[in-house]
Amino acid sequence: MPVPAQGRTSPSWTVESLQGWHLPLLDDPSFLPLQPLLQRSLLLALPEQLLTAVTSRRPGAAQVLVALQRQGLTRQQALGLIVCRRLNRSGTCWQVQHLRLALAATEGAALTGDLLRQAIGRVKGAASWIATASSLDTPRLATLREQGFQPQRTDRLWRWQPPADRAAPAAPADLQLRPLNRRTAPLLWHLEQATCPAHLRQLQDRRIEDLLDQSRSRGWMLVDAVRNEAVAGVRLLDEHPGGGQAVELSVHPGWGHLLGSAAESLLHRIGHGGGSLWLRCEVSDGDRQRWLQALGAEVHGEEVLMARSVWRRQEGQPAKRAARRIEAVLEQLQPRRRPMPTPTGPLGSLPTAPLVLR
Repeated sequence: MPVPAQGRTSPSWTVESLQGWHLPLLDDPSFLPLQPLLQRSLLLALPEQLLTAVTSRRPGAAQVLVALQRQGLTRQQALGLIVCRRLNRSGTCWQVQHLRLALAATEGAALTGDLLRQAIGRVKGAASWIATASSLDTPRLATLREQGFQPQRTDRLWRWQPPADRAAPAAPADLQLRPLNRRTAPLLWHLEQATCPAHLRQLQDRRIEDLLDQSRSRGWMLVDAVRNEAVAGVRLLDEHPGGGQAVELSVHPGWGHLLGSAAESLLHRIGHGGGSLWLRCEVSDGDRQRWLQALGAEVHGEEVLMARSVWRRQEGQPAKRAARRIEAVLEQLQPRRRPMPTPTGPLGSLPTAPLVLR
């Protein structure tokens, strides 16, 4: 259900869209790592509103909601926030990027559920939502299930620091190394479509331009020139709150032998300039986990990827169904014409009337 922009009153807090005056209130240790993201969202909010007003383009800036609790007559305290962004230009799929509660928040489950409900209710046109939670965070997983999210897969998080004393291995001689741009984006898009499970691929509903938007055209791929297809690729996903960059590494199912120096060369390319790289690996993918461990990457817990579909009642449908029922009743009350006789014998046995000329 849509929620007014000014915020809806909850039992002991209000939820409002992020404003500039909220930033000083977000001084809790849980919110401090998100300050650059929040400031960037505020800077992009006004240009996005102007573009949305004059064009049919959907807003690309993140949606940030803040839960506030009044203390006394003038002071307010930030209890939690949720950051959501769309995963495609069409706006059919959205992702819960961050959901943080202050250390002083006491009603954790109720507050988390309210932030999720209001975030989903304020987005129009979304058909699916994606969210992640630590596999050890039982309350968060329970809240997501209460909001209709279902687990899709479990990923193990790996953090890898490119060693400064080791040069990047060379790419295989039989493959071409190409950067991600508008010309090569279809190759990487087809590769990610081949490596993504069908049900998750349908929920995300990503197109080639969505891949370019999310990665900001930062990525590399290895291309089989004979077939003109990408067999391995890496691209930027987002800045990681723990420092460094979250990246997506894709290897074609038929080219698993590239998990070695070839894949390492791609990581060196995307990590050029220093900084840690964060990768996700499905817990059932033993080959990739062994390769990451041999590479020197560190495990940083597990995350459960959850998703839900949004079913919205179409306006006017009950009225249409009632109108059809009334039409059916009125049709039965209409005066009926006498039915035409149906011949039971051969056509030659029917009596013929004489032709009269006038």
